[in-house]
Amino acid sequence: MRRSIGDAIRAACLALAVMAGPLHAEPASLLPRPLSDRPADGSFTVSAATPVVADAHDKAAQEAAHRFTALLADSGAVALKDGAGANAIRFVTDKKIAGDEAYRLAVTPQGITISASHPAGLFYGAVSLWQLLTAEPGAGPVTLAARIIDDKPRFAWRGLLLDSARHVQSTTYIKHFLDWMAALKFNVFHWHLTDDEGWRIEIKRYPLLTGIGAWRVPAGPAAAANIDPATGKPKLYGGFYSQDEIRDIVAYAAARHITILPEIDMPGHATAAIAAYPALGTQPVPGVSADWGQFYNLYNVDDSTFTFLENVLTEVMALFPGQYIHVGGDEVLKDQWKASPAAQAKMKALGLKDEDALQSWFIARIEKFLEAHGRHLIGWDEILEGGIAPHATVMSWRGIDGALAAARQGHDTVLSPWPLLYFDNRQGSGVGEPPGRGKVVSIEDVYDFDPMPPALAPNERHHVLGLQANTWTEHIRTEDRVTRMVFPRAAAVAEVGWSPAASHDWGDFSARLAVERARYARLGLADDKPVPPPAGTRLYSQQLKTCSDKLVISLEDDAPVDGQRAVFLIDLENPCWTLPQADLSSGKTLVADIGQVPFNFQIGPARDEIHLKKPRTPEGELEVRADGCDGEPIAVLPLAPAAGNFATTTLRSALPALPGRHDLCFTFTGTSIDPIWAINWIDFETAQGKP
Repeated sequence: MRRSIGDAIRAACLALAVMAGPLHAEPASLLPRPLSDRPADGSFTVSAATPVVADAHDKAAQEAAHRFTALLADSGAVALKDGAGANAIRFVTDKKIAGDEAYRLAVTPQGITISASHPAGLFYGAVSLWQLLTAEPGAGPVTLAARIIDDKPRFAWRGLLLDSARHVQSTTYIKHFLDWMAALKFNVFHWHLTDDEGWRIEIKRYPLLTGIGAWRVPAGPAAAANIDPATGKPKLYGGFYSQDEIRDIVAYAAARHITILPEIDMPGHATAAIAAYPALGTQPVPGVSADWGQFYNLYNVDDSTFTFLENVLTEVMALFPGQYIHVGGDEVLKDQWKASPAAQAKMKALGLKDEDALQSWFIARIEKFLEAHGRHLIGWDEILEGGIAPHATVMSWRGIDGALAAARQGHDTVLSPWPLLYFDNRQGSGVGEPPGRGKVVSIEDVYDFDPMPPALAPNERHHVLGLQANTWTEHIRTEDRVTRMVFPRAAAVAEVGWSPAASHDWGDFSARLAVERARYARLGLADDKPVPPPAGTRLYSQQLKTCSDKLVISLEDDAPVDGQRAVFLIDLENPCWTLPQADLSSGKTLVADIGQVPFNFQIGPARDEIHLKKPRTPEGELEVRADGCDGEPIAVLPLAPAAGNFATTTLRSALPALPGRHDLCFTFTGTSIDPIWAINWIDFETAQGKP
């Protein structure tokens, strides 16, 4: 839903109010918005002389006080130290406050007290006070208006997923990511550690999982030509996290009251594991995949494979003390089970009617093992198919239907629907946006999502644990891009998960977000901001229109291997672009910068439906048509000059003079979709130069 001009004006006025001064800044600065914020008489000034106090016998209060002063120091705010005395900031454990994550923050003329019954509540109170003290830039004294804040979250599960299987992030970055999560009161970090493209967690009993399964050769001729002088073979891409590194990260998260949820995918998304240990699969695989999409490779159902999975999960549980273990369960193409005599024999022996029931049996067997070790299984909503395991929790990603079905069957659920909470979708349509899915999901779109489905009956609603946003990194290669895709949209997720539904207000949120984004800079977080189009007359593919919306991706070029690469907006299932209302009234030259990328996409039968026009030359052509994509082209640009170039190539062709304005259609010819050609930018030149 879009907002009116009046809402925009209100948001701007609120933003100006935020900047008016310390006595008025803090009411609009807390994000997420607290449950209750009542003004009181007077004020209190926090300066470098203000002591931070916690009872020597109250370990939780001491830890919260220490974390608070460290957070101030890390963000360059007023420097405080633990101490004693009057007119202080006090942290107090108060068992009368109901709720593990609830807290009270009281600002009086005599000092500030943060109280909670649980360490998590004390920590969240510390975060709120840090926000109040950083509503304005600088490190000097801050005067806060007196107030009583009573706060607790709406939902118990407030999560972010980070995919480290497709692209590995450094341990330093993971810790920064956790810091940013903590500043928004997130409490679940869903860590996607295994997939077809890589196995990222060290398992002592099975060293080949990381020795082989953690490494791949990227797709395309550019990577194949990037030879490692030590081996004489293409350089491998990948990496993994050692168990010591994982223990350190788990402890780091726990200190910020974030539980790490590990995901070990099964029975599908198993190519990397099968590449390491071929006996786990139903068919051999050539190696760790460099493709994206849905694969046919899946674990077999032999007892030895379950022994492997149980041994892996035993080591996983020793590293991750959280209540849940995520087993994936999504996108399981069951063709290999259908073709496997062993799988069919297992189905017959168990009396199962089809392969969906076999997957249900598979997941239930894993659940039984996890429950025997005091853990709970959670999986994507496909685990509902064929019958859900007895006590499983469902993470609903294919819309909200999975959540509805789970809750109505008495199962807990987490809302994580595509596309709204999938942060591989772009935040905007500008040329400077990072690569990702072509769909645009704005921060306002995210803020408009309510994770409580209205169709649920009152006695079913307690099964909704909360919500989670997911960042899949197939097309998000760098840490900087991950940051720009996640933030500031994560702030909207944080508020939706924490704040009361009745306080939902886009204008108010926008005002507080302006202050929050200034805090991001204090924490070293460079979040996504609209990038103006490059100067000049070039029109990049992001400024053109795709002819359809089948599988649109903002796709990074595969070359150069090192250095900046072009980004193409392309519908992979229909590589076709249009430019409306081009002025061709005078003779012009079309200048087109184009590139080729490997078609490393597992899209099943849809691949066979991609049809290119027959080429005139062996390498193919870029064809330009006026007023439709059929008929004879008005320009043909042979691809021969670009065929041997892994990066982009600029081509030129004269255009005929046509009266009036015309819609132009750009398509490529060819005998194969691998590689697939794409437009980087187009421009027009006249005899006198650019128009």
